[in-house]
Amino acid sequence: MTRPRYFVPGELQFITASTYRRAVLFTSPRFCRVFVEALEAVRGEFGFALLGWVLMPEHFHALIWPQPAESTSRVVQQVKQRSAARILGILRENAGQPRCAKMLAKLRLPPTVHDQPTFRVWQRRFYPFGVYSDKKQQQKLDYMYANPVARRLVDSADQWPWSSFRFYYLGDASVLRMDRLP
Repeated sequence: MTRPRYFVPGELQFITASTYRRAVLFTSPRFCRVFVEALEAVRGEFGFALLGWVLMPEHFHALIWPQPAESTSRVVQQVKQRSAARILGILRENAGQPRCAKMLAKLRLPPTVHDQPTFRVWQRRFYPFGVYSDKKQQQKLDYMYANPVARRLVDSADQWPWSSFRFYYLGDASVLRMDRLP
C-alpha cells in the first residue's frame, strides 16, 4: 500500500517519472512532440506554472508550481495518461513496422498482471521533490540541463531541443513556453 503524499502549499515540485521497464521511447521526435503536447494541454487545464523541464529517452523531469499543491499527483497522472494513450495509439497503428512491434512487446504487461494484452508506457509511481528555495530551484534546473550532456546525447545543453534550456538561454519558445513566478 502506498502512503499518501503531502505537498506543501506554495512550494515548487521537482517531478521525475520514468517509462515502464525504462523503455527508450523518446528518441522519436514524434513521441517527444506527443509528450510536449500533453504537458501543454494539462498545464492549460490545471493552471500550474511550468518553470522547467527535460525529456530524456526514458524519463522526464519537470519543475512545476501547482495550484493547489494537492493537484500535483493529478497533474502528473494526466500528463502520463494522455501521452501514453497517444503513443500506444501510434504504436498500434504501426505495429507492422519492426521498431513499433518491438516497442509494443517491451511495453506489454506480463500475463500475471492481465489476461488480455495490455500495455503500459509509464511506471505507476513518480518521484516528487519539494523545492523550497531559489538556490534549490536553480540546482534542479541546472541538473535538468546537464542531463542530456552527461548522458552524451549532445555536446552542449543548447543542442537538446526537449528541455526548457533553449527558452531561458536562447529565447526560443518554439517547443514550449515557460512560466515566470509572480
